[in-house]
Amino acid sequence: MKHLGIGIGWRPEIARAVEGLDGIDWVEAVAENLCPGHLPDSVLRLRERGVTVVPHGVSLGLGGAEPPDAGRLADLAARAEALGSPLVTEHIAFVRAGGALTASPPLEAGHLLPVPRTRDALRVLCENVRIAQDALPVPLALENIAALIDWPDEELTEGQFLAELVERTGVGLLIDVANLHTNRVNRGEDPAKVLDGLPLEAIAYVHVAGGVERDGVWHDTHAHPVPRAVLDVLAELASRVTPPGVLLERDEAFPPAAELAGELDAIRATLRAPEPPSAPSAAMEPGPRRAPEHVGRSRERLALAQTALLSSLTAGTPAPAGFDGPRLRVQARALAAKRADVVAKVAPELPQILGDGYREAFASYTKSRPMRGGYRQDALDFARFLLDAGRPDDAEARRALARWRKERAGARPPGRAARLLRTLTRAA
Repeated sequence: MKHLGIGIGWRPEIARAVEGLDGIDWVEAVAENLCPGHLPDSVLRLRERGVTVVPHGVSLGLGGAEPPDAGRLADLAARAEALGSPLVTEHIAFVRAGGALTASPPLEAGHLLPVPRTRDALRVLCENVRIAQDALPVPLALENIAALIDWPDEELTEGQFLAELVERTGVGLLIDVANLHTNRVNRGEDPAKVLDGLPLEAIAYVHVAGGVERDGVWHDTHAHPVPRAVLDVLAELASRVTPPGVLLERDEAFPPAAELAGELDAIRATLRAPEPPSAPSAAMEPGPRRAPEHVGRSRERLALAQTALLSSLTAGTPAPAGFDGPRLRVQARALAAKRADVVAKVAPELPQILGDGYREAFASYTKSRPMRGGYRQDALDFARFLLDAGRPDDAEARRALARWRKERAGARPPGRAARLLRTLTRAA
């Protein structure tokens, strides 16, 4: 297992601060935000200093029913090669549903959603991981995610699910101790019991992040200081094994560099506990695998279940049987709020045009309009939704919104009759 040391998530907003922090051994960057041929100058400077850069993917959806997209895998591979990374990481989650397996329109969550801990889901996940491993030039490690909701009729604990995944595929684990704390609050899961069930030799590195509790629900925001409870879970892990790397994540509400340095110091202090027993060394290679299982029927069953859940969360359809309705509504509001936040970043003109009415208008839009093509398309669809309804009420704002959409959507392709007339005219 490669020793990484202490790291921090690289984000453009804190690039200068990250470069100035003492004792940073490595950084992790969101893979989808990097272009292999045009890496940010800050990332290049870090690499020149010998700082390892690990690409962290968020869009593969390896826990989904469909096999991973070849184009997304190729993009992730290109980023690993451009950065000279020793490994790449992704999530045990699904991010989209619908499509061919269900003969229904595709749906996008815009967020990482939990995979049911069932034999069907594990069978599909293992096959998807094998496909990804074969397409990537470096080893793959997968992260446990935080969740607001429980799937009914789960057959395995978190520890059992992760242990079997590693046994069947040889994949590495990225253990997020903040997510273990989140699942303790939201799902009643004991982090110590999860850690007891993990193959410690498979741990590639560890994430540490902050969050906030509202009305008894812990939200893994990555926008708040790391609480003592999360550091306690890190200490619990460190009492079992010395993790090869530990990384601080911060994605929003970035504090001054001194505060980031203080959180890194708190992580270092937590790790300076009595030396844990050594775990067996792992090679972080795709190692021995069980023979692939036939997953066709499992994919179909998983597709139907995930589509029903995502449709309920994003399109207002009834909650699937066995789910906690109030908790689903909390998750649905969280997804809608995240969509609004990201669309505001992708298309900052929209909040400017709509002013204080942006959030309310977007909430109205999301009640019946699931995301189908990523956040940029979501921004265009939102503008179209408003214009079709004759909104906003202010005529000047409505004209500004129409101009914005026209500029970004481009000219509408000519209809069939216009194309035929053009063809006949040219022929004459």
